[in-house]
Amino acid sequence: MSHLPDPDRQPDFYKSVAIKRFFAWLFDIAFISLLCTVAILLTFGMGLFVIALIYAVVSFIYRVVTIANGSATLGMRFMGIELRDAFGERMDTGKAVAHTAGYFVSMAFPILQIISVIMMLTSARNQGLTDAFLGTVMLNQRA
Repeated sequence: MSHLPDPDRQPDFYKSVAIKRFFAWLFDIAFISLLCTVAILLTFGMGLFVIALIYAVVSFIYRVVTIANGSATLGMRFMGIELRDAFGERMDTGKAVAHTAGYFVSMAFPILQIISVIMMLTSARNQGLTDAFLGTVMLNQRA
């Protein structure tokens, strides 16, 4: 973690990141829901029978593509935050897939998501469970 900004000496990189992550998540959920609505309309409503599958696939692809191509989802970009790996580098496709898979696992098990949120609110770098496991961190872009 020595390649990442120190939260004690450079706190601006981490200021309000946890709350920004929450609002970015809400933005992304709304956008993914819009994409799913379009998909359902394109299937003349037949997609309603597999809405959970459509949502999961659209969400996974959306998150991987946006994180791999800018180190942030559209919601994260809107909130001015981005993911960085343990070396301070932007996320590539492999890391985006790993981070998204970790997100999906934590969302599948509510206790893991609760642990992740507690970690984001209490750790010096505001890292969630997936972040801690992968060594990734969310930073303010303009710090």
